[in-house]
Amino acid sequence: MSNDEFRAALARLAAGVVLITAQEPPLDEHGRGEDVGMTATAFMSVSLDPPLVMVSLRNDSRMDDLLAEQPLWAVSVLAESQRHIAGRFAMKGRISDRLLFEDIPYIRGEVTRAPLIGGALATLECRTEQRVLAGDHTLVIGRVLTADLPSAEGEPLTYFKGRYRRLG
Repeated sequence: MSNDEFRAALARLAAGVVLITAQEPPLDEHGRGEDVGMTATAFMSVSLDPPLVMVSLRNDSRMDDLLAEQPLWAVSVLAESQRHIAGRFAMKGRISDRLLFEDIPYIRGEVTRAPLIGGALATLECRTEQRVLAGDHTLVIGRVLTADLPSAEGEPLTYFKGRYRRLG
C-alpha cells in the first residue's frame, strides 16, 4: 500500500474540525507567552469517567513541541461559519501565531489561559494526562477540566475528501 492509497482511503472518513490552542510560557517574568493555535481533525472523545479527549499531533510540529512542555491546552469545536479560522491555522509556512489571532474574537480560558474562540460550538480546557508516540504522530490524551457551549446555534465544520464541508 502506498501513502497515497492510505490517504485516499482515510479521506473518506468525515471528521469534525477543532482548533487546539495553548499559551507558551513567557520568556521572562515580565512578559506573557505567545498564543499558539493549530487546526486538527484527528480529535476524539476517549472516556467519560474520567473525562478524557485525544488529539493527534505531527511529531516535531510547533504544537507537539509546546505540549511536551506545557500541560495546559484548549479546544474550540469550530462551527461551519468558522471555515476561515480553520484554514488560517492549517496553513504551512504561515505567519506568526500572534498575527493569526489578531482579528479573531476569543476569550482566555480560566484554567489554561489559552484562547477559546468566540462563536465556537463548544470549548474545552484540558491538562495532558498521557503522550503516546504513534509513528510520525504523538497522541496527546488530555483530562477535560472545563467544558462550555458558547454558541447554541450553528452547524459543525466537517472535513471530508480533503475539503471543508457542510452537513446535509
